[in-house]
Amino acid sequence: MTLEYVPCNLCGSTDSVVLYPSTLPENESDHDVSRYNCTCSGYGQHYTIVRCQQCGLVYTNPRRKAGDILDDYEQVEDRLYLEEREGRVLTFRRNLRPLELLSPPLNDARLLDVGCHIGVFVEIARERGWDAWGVEPSRWAAAQAQKRGLQVISGTLRQAAFPADSFAVVTMWDVIEHLANPRGELEEVYRILKPGGLLAVHTINIESLFARLLGHRWPWLMEMHLYYFSPTTLQRMMESVGFQVIQWKNQGRFLLLGYLVSRLEAYTPLLARGLNRLVRSLGLQNLAVPVNFGDLFTMFARKPL
Repeated sequence: MTLEYVPCNLCGSTDSVVLYPSTLPENESDHDVSRYNCTCSGYGQHYTIVRCQQCGLVYTNPRRKAGDILDDYEQVEDRLYLEEREGRVLTFRRNLRPLELLSPPLNDARLLDVGCHIGVFVEIARERGWDAWGVEPSRWAAAQAQKRGLQVISGTLRQAAFPADSFAVVTMWDVIEHLANPRGELEEVYRILKPGGLLAVHTINIESLFARLLGHRWPWLMEMHLYYFSPTTLQRMMESVGFQVIQWKNQGRFLLLGYLVSRLEAYTPLLARGLNRLVRSLGLQNLAVPVNFGDLFTMFARKPL
């Protein structure tokens, strides 16, 4: 497997310091595409994670080539995600409220969800009256969304080639940390947003108290995550592209109890199996549980008029 070194995506510097050494084998002969599933439990398995000495951005370096990573995302089939759909529905219904309060009073209600997977947020937005679209690299996930009659395009944002000033709102839920070139993606979002349009980006917070307390045991240190933003570094990147940041806020999520228990298997398999049997025997596996450790946040920004 070929790894490549990359400069800082925020400031372009190559001056960095190692935060967490790689925990993956140096020479992998077989690559498992499932490690790029949204529901992957490969916590603690990651390439070398560094911090830029000039601007503070945290990212993996070296890492697999961007084209190889995209190939894997195109092949992803994440059936466990379907089982956990109800938790996503509750999360996205809640996340849509503050977005609607901030959304611009433009002439149309066109919304695009970048990296929409099976289209849950697209569906929720459509229910609320939005002309909702999605774009998703996983061919399987895009097909799942299309089967539900959703306006989801299979491919990347650049491959979709939307005209300039196409959307009033663009959202990126748990996406930007997976991108090989997040700044380039934000530039494309800026291009397709209408003047006055709103961008919402939800991601993990490497500078949160929970992340700092856990250190190398923080579960979001994973192979699939290429960038680890803080509110400071994400705001700097958004502003460098031209966005005006409005606000950011901590936002957790809802998880079904059965799914939440299954996430423990990566740490304590015996305990997880025991809890799983207990939860299922009580019929509580589909109980939605709010989870918020303060290490997830959403930032809202606007394209100037």
